[in-house]
Amino acid sequence: MAWLSLSILTDCRHADALADALLDAGALAASIEDADAGTAAEQPQFGEPGAISQPGWERSRVSALLPPDADVDQLLATCAAQAGLGDLPAYTEEEVAEQDWVRLTQSQFSPIRVTERLWIVPSWHAAPDPDAIIVVLDPGLAFGTGSHPTTLLCLEWLAQGVTAGMSVLDYGCGSGILAIAAARLGAAGVVGVDIDPQAVIAARDNAQRNGVEACFSDSARELCGQFDLVLANILANPLKVLAPAISAHVRPGGSLVLSGILVEQGDELIAAYAPYLPLRPAGTRDGWVCLAGVKDRA
Repeated sequence: MAWLSLSILTDCRHADALADALLDAGALAASIEDADAGTAAEQPQFGEPGAISQPGWERSRVSALLPPDADVDQLLATCAAQAGLGDLPAYTEEEVAEQDWVRLTQSQFSPIRVTERLWIVPSWHAAPDPDAIIVVLDPGLAFGTGSHPTTLLCLEWLAQGVTAGMSVLDYGCGSGILAIAAARLGAAGVVGVDIDPQAVIAARDNAQRNGVEACFSDSARELCGQFDLVLANILANPLKVLAPAISAHVRPGGSLVLSGILVEQGDELIAAYAPYLPLRPAGTRDGWVCLAGVKDRA
């Protein structure tokens, strides 16, 4: 069975409404992307909620997957009117053959080599290096799979900075990937906390899959004690707000690693944590920076 793939050119003021109208009209899926992606006119948009004054792209492409018997002209005319577009937007359509979507999706995710000794590997792949330290983690509703630059920066630090038996706190643990990697690298007394209960469930499942012991919770209020290493890969604004709380969990002589920070936000975060411990850039990747520092023993 074949499907129809529809690609519609519009703008940021109508893209969301058009995608919603298409879904309401029976589209199996709808997505929005930069129509100039991959060209010199591409407009990267990344940052924190509220940091982008006008989200979206002036030249937006709405893609939709339709049943093979869809009346495209009639459907698009109706949806365009609902989205507030005066004229029928320019579009192209093509036939998409039926495929094994599970296998196709899996083929798009390969093992990630963090360092020579640390790999992130989907469960359907064989370990590329049986002598390396492997963290098994599948893409999906995983709240972090190791491919994002901010996560990779933390994983690279862990591969060099974790020592056997050290205690670790993953603050904002998501999938638990950093806590699990720390445990696989030899850490003990590993704890993760996240405000999303679904993330905590995913983290517990991932820890079990990897055969590591780690305690995950969705209540930061119940978190107590200090750790040899505290990791927080979230976003700059919450990192600033949480600076006293996060720093308090770093023992004297312990390390703090922060990520989820744009390069241009680095100095602001260093200043926010200066009353508690000194931070400096530990690595950069694709416009993101990882900050790390050691708490004074005094």
